[in-house]
Amino acid sequence: MPELPEVEALAQYLRGRTVGRTVTRVEVAAISALKTFRPAPTALRGGTVLDVGRHGKWLDTVVETPADGVLHLVWHLSRAGWVRWYDALTDRPARPGKSPIALRVGFDDGSGFDLTEAGTRKRLAVHVVADPAEVPQIATLGVEPLSDAFTPERLGELLAARNQQVKGLLRDQGTIAGIGNAYSDEILLVTRTSPFAPTRSYDDARTQRLHEAIRTVLTEAVEAASGKPAADLKDAKRQGMRVHGRTGLPCPGWDGTPCGDTVHEVSFADSSLQYCPTCQTGGKPLADRRLSRLLR
Repeated sequence: MPELPEVEALAQYLRGRTVGRTVTRVEVAAISALKTFRPAPTALRGGTVLDVGRHGKWLDTVVETPADGVLHLVWHLSRAGWVRWYDALTDRPARPGKSPIALRVGFDDGSGFDLTEAGTRKRLAVHVVADPAEVPQIATLGVEPLSDAFTPERLGELLAARNQQVKGLLRDQGTIAGIGNAYSDEILLVTRTSPFAPTRSYDDARTQRLHEAIRTVLTEAVEAASGKPAADLKDAKRQGMRVHGRTGLPCPGWDGTPCGDTVHEVSFADSSLQYCPTCQTGGKPLADRRLSRLLR
């Protein structure tokens, strides 16, 4: 699933190619992806793109339309969605049920993009709204971790609000927006922390280290992703991971010095996490499977 760095890079990529362009085509190919019905997606036709922004993991194309004023085409790529950009978009219409395409958008210079979704579990979500806050999942987003509002003090308040596993807090979009499974693994390696450490065990010094790691890991990932074509972002993300998705491979170390251990995994029903016992859990492997006793 694309997370804050990849979504920010996609916003930059689309912003540079669509701002000032007129929308000429909007075709919904997967009705299950469209979560709103008024205004209709066709209301975007003839409108001018003003900006492309981001809310957590949501992308937001801002369009000034002839009849409805400023509208927002917002979407969440979920686990299997992606953006395919074309300098020359095909003239063929997007046919429902015939391909992974969920939505096609075209512009007056012949360019455009498809939103696609692989697999059978369709979770990609597309909304056309006058205000992004009309989308409940956007309205309830937590603090942006790269914003000025995200201070060590604010993080301390979030950690103390209720006792839970720190990885769960990092992934909770209503608490901190944009971090998912991959970057939470990376952040916890850098802070040398077990993913199951209780949040109320954090003192001021430990909170400061976590805050610094969040900002550093995400900033470096955004910088690494910026300027890359949409087609290259998935590979760039995989190549930049220290522990996530690297089960059985040597751990590069929390500070870039190999520790001599290998990356371990804890599996759940529909996901998994990766960590290094030497760097994060005092050399003790965590018990696998969610019903097992988990080390703190």
